[in-house]
Amino acid sequence: MQVLKFGGTSVGSPEAISKVIEIVAEKIKQEPVIVVVSAFGGTTDALLQCGAQAAAGSEEYKEQVNAITSRHLNAVKQLIPVQQQSSMLSAVKKLCNEVEDLCNGIFLLGEITARTKDKLVSYGELISSQVITAAFQSRSIPVTWWDSRRKIRTDSGFGNAVVDFTVTRENFSIAMVSLQTPLVVMPGFIASNAAGVTTTLGRGGSDYTAAIAADAVDASCLEIWTDVSGMMTADPRWVTNAKVIPSISYQEAMELSHFGAKVIYPPTIQPVMNKNIPVWIKNTFAPSDAGTLIKNDSPHNGNPVRGISSINNLALLSLEGSGMVGVPGFSRRLFEALSSRQINVILITQGSSEHSICVGVDIAYADLAKQAVDEAFEPEINLQKVEPLIVEKDLSIVALVGEQMKSHPGISGKMFGSLGRNGVNVRAIAQGSSERNITAVISTRDVRKTINLLHEEFFESVYKQINLFITGVGNVGSRLLQQLAQQQQYLLLHNRLQLRVVGLANSKKFVINEEGIDLKNWKAAMESAADGNVHSFTDRAILSNLRNTVFVDITASDVVAGVYPKLLEKSIAIVACNKIACSSPYIYYRSLKDKAHAHNTSFLFETNVGAALPVIGTLNDLLKSGDRVQRIEAVLSGTLNYVFNNYNGSRPFADVVKQAQDEGYTEPDPRLDLSGTDVMRKIMILAREAGVVMEMESIENNSFMPASCMVGSVDDFYTEMGRQETHFKAIYDAAVANGCKLKFVATFDNGKAKVGLQQIAPGHDLYHLYGKDNIVLFHTDRYPDQPLVIKGAGAGAEVTASGVFADILRATLN
Repeated sequence: MQVLKFGGTSVGSPEAISKVIEIVAEKIKQEPVIVVVSAFGGTTDALLQCGAQAAAGSEEYKEQVNAITSRHLNAVKQLIPVQQQSSMLSAVKKLCNEVEDLCNGIFLLGEITARTKDKLVSYGELISSQVITAAFQSRSIPVTWWDSRRKIRTDSGFGNAVVDFTVTRENFSIAMVSLQTPLVVMPGFIASNAAGVTTTLGRGGSDYTAAIAADAVDASCLEIWTDVSGMMTADPRWVTNAKVIPSISYQEAMELSHFGAKVIYPPTIQPVMNKNIPVWIKNTFAPSDAGTLIKNDSPHNGNPVRGISSINNLALLSLEGSGMVGVPGFSRRLFEALSSRQINVILITQGSSEHSICVGVDIAYADLAKQAVDEAFEPEINLQKVEPLIVEKDLSIVALVGEQMKSHPGISGKMFGSLGRNGVNVRAIAQGSSERNITAVISTRDVRKTINLLHEEFFESVYKQINLFITGVGNVGSRLLQQLAQQQQYLLLHNRLQLRVVGLANSKKFVINEEGIDLKNWKAAMESAADGNVHSFTDRAILSNLRNTVFVDITASDVVAGVYPKLLEKSIAIVACNKIACSSPYIYYRSLKDKAHAHNTSFLFETNVGAALPVIGTLNDLLKSGDRVQRIEAVLSGTLNYVFNNYNGSRPFADVVKQAQDEGYTEPDPRLDLSGTDVMRKIMILAREAGVVMEMESIENNSFMPASCMVGSVDDFYTEMGRQETHFKAIYDAAVANGCKLKFVATFDNGKAKVGLQQIAPGHDLYHLYGKDNIVLFHTDRYPDQPLVIKGAGAGAEVTASGVFADILRATLN
């Protein structure tokens, strides 16, 4: 004999019930079947609402009762031919009248007891099972309706009664003797105690009913039919790539269901496990899908982790105090205090110092728990040996479950490393001695991100998702978006990286789409974007709380640079094209580096020095490998190199500078380039990265620009350069007379830095530098005679964007 259970969604509509009938009709061709059914989807909640409204003195319960009645009467009319409807319509109306009478009594009393509540909610299953039985009969399928209250015996408890298996098995044995049909339909969830009073088996108890039946009749298998195609590696509502688990052990299924997996009710496993009855989780709406098989020995596919689950609405209770150390009995008294108020403990953890003990309980009982524990330990609290109970709310449990985790070292490290890299703070940790689960208590706001992170870490060999928030969509920013769009598919196929731009901003407005902005239409998205500044954009990025988040700054804004600290504190990686943060006072630069380290995230700014050239990365590699920098010599301005490579006195110096600006090689204000300020920033950043404390004021700047050019507007700047053409021509002619080229050179030597225009002779490494190229010469302990040379394009929107892109990819490796 098989036992099949159909949940609320499986019998939630006449169409769904018709699918149930089709499934069962095929099953009974093979062997007899017991079918356990839940109430129509949502009915139990509706009945509880009726009771609550009636107890509160609200007559709205009458409308709710009418809606329940209409729903069931309509189901009868759709499932059963007209000529056979009469008796079933009368039966449904009679049961619904009883519901109304019961609610009337609750209304008059102004209260609802646990016993009354059990009686009220029992009608959901009583009505649905009888309607479904009649639907079978109308199709000429021989069927018997059993009242599970007469078959399943419990103790005197209500709401979550304990089953008396001895009497229950005897009741089933007696009923089986008189069985005349190949099909039995019975309501789930409900039972009766020794006095014959209706009790219930807890929410989800229809699964338990089916397991009890399977145990009592020694079923060949138990099938739980629901609206998903098996147990999943994670909640599919949160993880789009959640996968069906083909096979799982009883113990693993029990762990997952206990920690929030809704597919199966936790007590369901025990009765079938004792008799080694296999359990299938199947999809009513896709019956051909394989589903999940739960059995004793379940083969593994090489992954020691079976699934990820969670419990929300948790409160963490902490009992702490020096008076607890070495004193026996504190744990016993704590649990006795909670037990006396019927408070169930979900999680327990205790420090080896015995200074504190933490337990997790449902948040609904948090205040009651504090009252009970503080009363129990009042003497110690008054003597300051123990602190009053500390209650933390808005917490959740996330559990990693797998039978084989015990034989695979490093699972915990992988789990907590992933959480740490994404700024998920773990409040408590518990691991059973069986090593079948690893449990972490985290903030509820981090649950979705955490489950996606862990699923990506343990189940998704397909790709790692990176979420980008980009501010600055001008020349460089637009090129970056173009490059991202071009490479998205390549990175997905070859590097298993899914790069998604989820936020775009300029100085006045921003757009955020957590599913990803279409990079082919980002300009249209920005046109319809909401008004907002960088602070509101940053706050939204933090509030989105997406995994593997990278904030990309492609501006020259000091305001944007000012939001870096709060981003790093949330473990959001930063890629900065903007030089302001790293060229700010040393204490701010150092604090950003320290925050990135403390919060296990990335702060990358390669493009601050040489656009896409690997200058900072190479310097860091030298230092990490034990080398020491003696001297740095560099041409760090692609703009100035372009200008002096193109100026020969045949046309005005101002025209050459304007050409450089038009071609996108200068800063938005060209004076930052020509004054040497930008080069000063770059050599200072390199010196700082080499480990030297340096400020802008300590850098010597031998400027070639007349002071009169540096005042007024940008237009005034160009006008005055035109007036000073003789000055620029004289500098050029002097270099030519000496057989040299003009290069604006930055040097760092013996802890000091300077910048200035120099005449470079033909034999020097800087002489053969063309176009907008940059060059950096590292003289180190390992490169004392011939320096390590990095050379290439150091300006331009395309190469700068590619440097930002490279930093984004580096950030994903953190």
